[in-house]
Amino acid sequence: MLKNYFKIAIAVLKRRKFFTFISLFGISFTLATLLVLTSFLDKVINDEYPDAKRSRSIYVTGIEERGKGTRSSSALSLGYVNKYILHMKTPAAIAFHSMQIGTNAYHNGKKISVNYKFVNSVFWDIMEFDFLQGKPFSAQQVNSLDKVAVISQDLSDAYFGIGEPAVGKYLEVGNDKYRISGVVKNVPATAYMLNGDMYIPYTLSQDNPNEQTYFGSWNAVLLARSKSDMPLIQKEYEDIIARLPHSDKRFTKTLSNADEYLDAYMRAGNQDGKSKTWIYTALGIFVFLIVLLPVVNLVNINITRIMERSSEIAVRKAFGATANTLVYQFIVENIILTLLGGLFGLLLAQFFLWILNGAALLTNVHLTLNLTVLFTGLLICLIFGFLSGVYPAWRMSRFPIIKALKA
Repeated sequence: MLKNYFKIAIAVLKRRKFFTFISLFGISFTLATLLVLTSFLDKVINDEYPDAKRSRSIYVTGIEERGKGTRSSSALSLGYVNKYILHMKTPAAIAFHSMQIGTNAYHNGKKISVNYKFVNSVFWDIMEFDFLQGKPFSAQQVNSLDKVAVISQDLSDAYFGIGEPAVGKYLEVGNDKYRISGVVKNVPATAYMLNGDMYIPYTLSQDNPNEQTYFGSWNAVLLARSKSDMPLIQKEYEDIIARLPHSDKRFTKTLSNADEYLDAYMRAGNQDGKSKTWIYTALGIFVFLIVLLPVVNLVNINITRIMERSSEIAVRKAFGATANTLVYQFIVENIILTLLGGLFGLLLAQFFLWILNGAALLTNVHLTLNLTVLFTGLLICLIFGFLSGVYPAWRMSRFPIIKALKA
């Protein structure tokens, strides 16, 4: 039966070439757009480099205080991390790092942009960076205030030369020289909480670990012994925030969250979670609008096609074909047509990704059509074909035989 439906679908494609082109183009372009979006989201959500322990990691990225007519929020201060987070009992390990700090390095008359982070030694235990050369700096080097650094492959290539060894050499940033202890694989820009060109011991920062303010430029990553311990870590942190004294008499409420990765990623500094709601809403509206127009277009084309086949429908009804049989046939036909459009959509999506990867709009981000993305594409095709075929098929099944024969 499906073989016959496939033959009929091909015949329908050949009958009205202009309508077929419009229909397939709409399906292909829509699918390609959604596949590119899915590829990007898959990179954000499922790419676990360098935080391969993400499934049992908790991220603390900011704090906010509110009062009547006033509000203040930022990342954490080093003093807050030292006084409250490092004294937590339930995490198996606690890493902390600063936000990116931009500066320039100069080498052989060439200016090189450098984004560096200050980190503690536990950062290297929780994160699983791919070391291409050397190794991370140790806790002893951090405590001894050694001017050492781990740098990215891009920075190593730009400063020392492509493929040249960097370990043991010195890199000058600002007025300081740092001895390179290791070179790591580049971190994609989508991992914005962790990526950087250069990682330096936190003890070399100018921040005071005993400062009283809560506001600064630091984030923390709390590693659980097992996934079941994650709610315990979150509960302990909630208790800390509940007991936290306000930093100023103007403030009456303190907000800070210990999040799993995706929640931390979308929080964007907003501790009440509104940013996450806005992101989901905006993404849903975008997908809805992208899908809606081609579906409406395909519905209209399908209705036109059905009207042209009114005589065929009438004859089949006269010979006993039920409404359910006709609906099933037309929905299957439409899904087949949609899948054909989906094949072109895959090629178009691959072309779009080739352009985006070549343009390097996001540093070290390479988007691909992996199995997750392909499965999403197949699911979109099936949903797309079903939705655009239901109404025309239902309308066709209710077509009176006499009226269909006259048409």
